[in-house]
Amino acid sequence: MTWLITGGAGYIGAHVARAMTAAGERVVVLDDVSSGVAERLPEGIPLVRGAVLDRKLLDRTLAEHAVTGVVHLAAKKQVGQSVEQPLHYYRENVHGLTVLLEAVVEAGVKQFLFSSSAAVYGVPEMDLIPESAPCEPINPYGETKLAGEWLVRATGRAHSLSTACLRYFNVAGAERPELADTGVFNIIPMFFDRITRGEAPRIFGADYATPDGTCIRDYIHVSDLADAHLAVARRLAEQDGGGDLTVNIGRGVGVSVRELADVVAEITGFTDEPVVEPRRPGDAAKAVASVDLIAKELDWTSSRGVREMVESAWDGWCLRHPEARIK
Repeated sequence: MTWLITGGAGYIGAHVARAMTAAGERVVVLDDVSSGVAERLPEGIPLVRGAVLDRKLLDRTLAEHAVTGVVHLAAKKQVGQSVEQPLHYYRENVHGLTVLLEAVVEAGVKQFLFSSSAAVYGVPEMDLIPESAPCEPINPYGETKLAGEWLVRATGRAHSLSTACLRYFNVAGAERPELADTGVFNIIPMFFDRITRGEAPRIFGADYATPDGTCIRDYIHVSDLADAHLAVARRLAEQDGGGDLTVNIGRGVGVSVRELADVVAEITGFTDEPVVEPRRPGDAAKAVASVDLIAKELDWTSSRGVREMVESAWDGWCLRHPEARIK
């Protein structure tokens, strides 16, 4: 097998590329490096610079590298931005996927793994969210991921592709500091950003129907997420074509925002009490994955906890912001 990983120079993509390469899989990365970092990739992994909207580049890449499977991670993923720029998100995430699948079908590739998101569920009111839960996304980002799942499955049925859709919950941490997330869009780097500027972390809403009043989320270490991709890719490689696997990727364990803030304070040494601000629209009180299906199908479970996520993310943050360590 030779796997094309789109978005493979990104935060998640680089971890997936490294995990698959370390396990002996042949990998080639396609990334326009608009948010990815080429230096994240280890020596020996070919990097094709470009976008999935470029059909000629896709055709050439699939042929030149004799690609037999695709892991599609390239996408726009900022929820707020998707609300402001829905046309851009649909073009990048849905039309881009369409162009990629057209190239995949033409090239005779038979394995396709799609990076989806728990955002497809919207805000379900249940203790653990199973894959069978209704999908009712509340923002254009989540809509594009759900539309992507539909498109992947329909293409698989029509053209005998083996497909998988992985619904990520909250991804955090890093395998090594230089691979850490460089964005400030998720809660842990948002905490770090405030700390670096000498300001107390912010909690959005402390009046939810949860034990401490703050939102509860399921956090998954990015290295566990990469391991899950490897497990799913190998399942697809065993199939001649056809069939779909849709699974949650999480720990099945809820952590409240206040609990997370306490872990951050312990690790960073910044102990100022978080500032409580009004709720953000659309935030569910609780969103925790049911992980029974992936355990049953692949005998896979996560192995890293929240403390490992925060410690590794902090090391990565301090590599880029050395002043944070001494505050």
